[in-house]
Formats: sequence, structure tokens, C-alpha cells
Amino acid sequence: MIDVSEKERTLRVAIARAELRVSDEVMALLSEGRLEKGDALSAARLAGITGAKLTPMLLPLCHPIALQGIEVAIACDAKAGVVRIETCVRALDRTGVEMEALTAATAAALTIYDMCKRHDRAMEICSVRLVQKSGGRSGDWNRPGESRASNSGKSTAKISTKRRSPAPSKGLRTP
Repeated sequence: MIDVSEKERTLRVAIARAELRVSDEVMALLSEGRLEKGDALSAARLAGITGAKLTPMLLPLCHPIALQGIEVAIACDAKAGVVRIETCVRALDRTGVEMEALTAATAAALTIYDMCKRHDRAMEICSVRLVQKSGGRSGDWNRPGESRASNSGKSTAKISTKRRSPAPSKGLRTP
């Protein structure tokens, strides 16, 4: 494990996304909240939060970090047949939160898969990726062609590194 004790504590923010391709039947069940196992979207949000908090236990070389905020937004895009997940993790620490954001997105996607597999075993987690990160020595990074959605549904180019309380992700709405 890398020694980070000499690094300065700075605000670290990371945004990750995942997509889960599902059948029309599963999309309808998710959108209407009719799954036998319960509300998969709420369960996935909780799994994402839990996943971010437990990242150091799952990935042996990740430092334990005191997380200040975790957001998990999930949207069903029936037209595309895709469930879109966006996570945002914040911490004031000596190391980044990219792995926590990626773990949160993955845990949320796996939870939806688990709760829907009876209806569609062909579901596919087709993308898990870091979208943006800020803070630390390496500074900001934005994945080309992607940015965080705003309230208006239009994209913004950067994430704010100002401290703020966690709020629901903008632009992604649940059905």
C-alpha cells in the first residue's frame, strides 16, 4: 500500500457511471415498481452507498477514507432499454475517491441485476467508467465526451470542488 501521509488533505470528488441493458419486461417492472423482491431502484441506491463505504474491504490496496458525501442517481431510459446509474463521492482526504465511485456504480448495477434476474438473465452491465475526478496533485480529469448533467438536462463541463452537502444528482430522475 502506498504511503500517503506526506500528501496534503484536499477535497476529492469522483463521478462514475454504469449502464445496465435490460429487456422491455424488466424496464416496465422497474418503472412501475412491480418486482416481487421490492423496489429495486431504492435497493440499488442503498447498495451503491454501501459499496462506496466498503471499498477498502473489497479492494485490498485501497486506503480507508472518511467519505463526506455519496450520491447515487438511477434513471430508467425505456427508449434505449438501459438503466443509467451515476455516482458521486466526496472526501476531504490525502487520496482520491475514484475507486469508491466506481464500486458504488458497480454495486448499484449488480443489485438491479440480482433483483431482476428472474425476468431477464440476459441483462448486461455494459459499461462502468470514471467520468470525472477532481482534487489532489494530479488535479482535475474529465472523460472526453461526457460530463455531469445539470437540472436543465444540458451537460456541464466541470464538477464543482467547493464543499457542499450531498444532494440528489441533477439531471437523472427515477421513474
